[in-house]
Amino acid sequence: MPQSPIRKLARYADAAKRNGIHVYHLNIGQPDIHTPECALEAVRGIHRDVLEYSPSQGLRSLRSKMVGYYAEYGIDLSPDEIIITSGGSEAVMFAYMACLNPGDEIIVTDPTYANYMAFAISCGAVVKSVKTSIEDGFRLPPMEKFEEQITDKTRAILICNPNNPTGYLYTKQEMLQLRDIVQKHNLYLFSDEVYREFIYTKRPYISACHLEGIEENVVLIDSVSKRYSECGIRIGALITKNKEVRQAVMKFCQARLSPPLLGQIVAEASLSTPQEYMEEVYDEYLARRNFLIDGLNQIPGVYTPSPMGAFYSMVRLPVDDTERFCQWCLTDFQYEGQTVMMAPGTGFYTNPDDGRKEVRVAYVLNKEDLAKALIVLRKALEAYNNASQQA
Repeated sequence: MPQSPIRKLARYADAAKRNGIHVYHLNIGQPDIHTPECALEAVRGIHRDVLEYSPSQGLRSLRSKMVGYYAEYGIDLSPDEIIITSGGSEAVMFAYMACLNPGDEIIVTDPTYANYMAFAISCGAVVKSVKTSIEDGFRLPPMEKFEEQITDKTRAILICNPNNPTGYLYTKQEMLQLRDIVQKHNLYLFSDEVYREFIYTKRPYISACHLEGIEENVVLIDSVSKRYSECGIRIGALITKNKEVRQAVMKFCQARLSPPLLGQIVAEASLSTPQEYMEEVYDEYLARRNFLIDGLNQIPGVYTPSPMGAFYSMVRLPVDDTERFCQWCLTDFQYEGQTVMMAPGTGFYTNPDDGRKEVRVAYVLNKEDLAKALIVLRKALEAYNNASQQA
């Protein structure tokens, strides 16, 4: 199992904090946005004599309410087609375990969310990648590149839309081309769509569930963590119209007994979040994106494309090795009692030699903190490169 590039440097950050240094966390997608009041009221209003197991598939009342949520996005479901999981991460794991045997291959886009690779390793699957590039904003390459990776062991393609870590949003044409490949080779299409609320372009959101002709091939991954700023309740969902896949997934659900009861209560209440809240959060992330991307591209030698969705961006830095640089920021550098923590880019690539000049940043801090983090990053790059030249 590889270490998480998002968390592997945490011990250095903790040590820096113990030494009185303020760390700006750009490494992890933990929003500082307030959780909706209706969700917090649900927490305060839990008065039960017994905190019991929930059904292994999740509370039916939650799943029924989720049907209405998905209908607003043109996704037609029944409660039985929704399985509640302990976060989106468990949904990914269960999808792999239900659909892939040891030695089977799954194709991802490079760079990709690190846990997609870790979960594949843990269930014996082999990850193959189709490379995208920071130069063209991480758009998909020609579909022939997918065809080149397909063998008789290929079982699935996994996408994240909008994308973590790049912020890219797939076009309708790209989604239709993926559909054709999935249909041609009878593959599963795992689609992680947890950031659908955060799209900053007029380009339409095309869900894998909108693709006609592969309804039985699609496994949708979802989570309430980022949508309602409630990462800690650990509630996600695995959604598919494929009955055989659901039956296999349910075996794993029963083995882990039940998803979190209290988290489901909060998630169900969160589905009543006022539209005004969602609009305010959207506007805040859009402003943060614009501020951070503009600020990063003004630092000499730094480049990042403008992400179309989610709240991440891959950033190229003028350093020899971003893993070394990110650790150095936490162990050997501070500017006016401050430093910055980022996720080294290598952990988001299937080939560890790729991404050595890139980091993933998350714009989940308020603009005041982002402004300070930009100053610290600029100073860190100057100090690091000066030290390298002197060495």
